Amino acid sequence: MGKESTIQWTDATWNIARGCSKVDDDCKYCYMYRDSFLNTRYDPKQVVKTKTVFNLPLKFKETKSKCHEGTPLIFTSSLTDFFHEGCDEFRDEAWDIIRKCPHLTFQILTKRPERIAAHLPSDWHSGWNNVWLGTSVGSQKGIQRAWDLLQIVHAKCFFLSIEPMHEEVDLNAAELLLKNWRNMATIGQYFDWVIVGGESGPHARPMDPSWVTSIREQCRLAGVAFFFKQWGGVFKKRTGRELDGRTWDEMPTALENRTGRWVLQP
Repeated sequence: MGKESTIQWTDATWNIARGCSKVDDDCKYCYMYRDSFLNTRYDPKQVVKTKTVFNLPLKFKETKSKCHEGTPLIFTSSLTDFFHEGCDEFRDEAWDIIRKCPHLTFQILTKRPERIAAHLPSDWHSGWNNVWLGTSVGSQKGIQRAWDLLQIVHAKCFFLSIEPMHEEVDLNAAELLLKNWRNMATIGQYFDWVIVGGESGPHARPMDPSWVTSIREQCRLAGVAFFFKQWGGVFKKRTGRELDGRTWDEMPTALENRTGRWVLQP
């Protein structure tokens, strides 16, 4: 493995680039922008391909994940968005590296799910065993955007990161958007895993505990793995990550043998 990550739901991070542009209010206090202001060598709005880091997965040794039953989890592009238009020129190179690393599982989290379908590799078919696709939201508006924009895309695993959560979210309310689709069902038909986390940093917006427990119960009813990352705030280490007296570190399981799943099925 390479350098371990402090993010609880992954083993390591891999950045194909640095820099991004904000999508909506969820991005208001983005940590990448905050950190870039402390390091004046980087313009947070300019997407720049990494150099030696770009090929890092090819050097990762085969081992077991510390937070999952399967292969090591690699959070892909924590300092940019894998599907940002600024990555178009070298995304195929990144896909080729992922293709050459079946001993690693890549967690690709994007704020641009509408760009996924047009930027998958030609041999994607029903999804690669070593790729999880996720979208990041922080409010009800974001949830509705995710449901509306994640069109028919096959994948072995779909996940949803509700972080920074700065507004109450009802996952099942998004199903109203599917009224013109034949198969109505719970969130469990579309996402295998839901992560929830509060915002951190000096301008952190508060997260009501009832919002978190509501998501947990919605996941329980739908049979979806629930992971609570943090309460956040200015002093996130002090606030911790316990919910109702315990940590919630559920992970999606038994994904390798799936023939592929899609978000919306007409």
